[in-house]
Amino acid sequence: MENKGYQQYKEQSINSMTSNELLLLLYDELVKRLGRCELALAQQNYPLLDESVDRSLAILRYLDDTLDPQYPISRDLHRLYDFFSYELNRIKLGRNKAELDKIRPMLADLRDTFRVADKNCADQSKQP
Repeated sequence: MENKGYQQYKEQSINSMTSNELLLLLYDELVKRLGRCELALAQQNYPLLDESVDRSLAILRYLDDTLDPQYPISRDLHRLYDFFSYELNRIKLGRNKAELDKIRPMLADLRDTFRVADKNCADQSKQP
């Protein structure tokens, strides 16, 4: 019974977020899942690795599906998401920590870039 109330709260929180907040939430979750990948590789917990990579791939697919092709940046982001998906599959199949170490900071930087852009847009909208 308590779980149902928590689930409703969670859904209400997500439904009340702006698109920018949702985007940042997805990137935060993606970076968190990559952290789990690193932990799973260190512990040789391959079911956790597979689950974390699969969830990361699902997030990347969703981000790619929501791109608006009318903007030139969408084409570049699409290529980045393809690259990250390819590398994540290599990590999953090869249990390759070196590849994870390569893409994890890239995705964290991309998340941080969107966070700064969101802050800049918010600052601009507050100016008279």
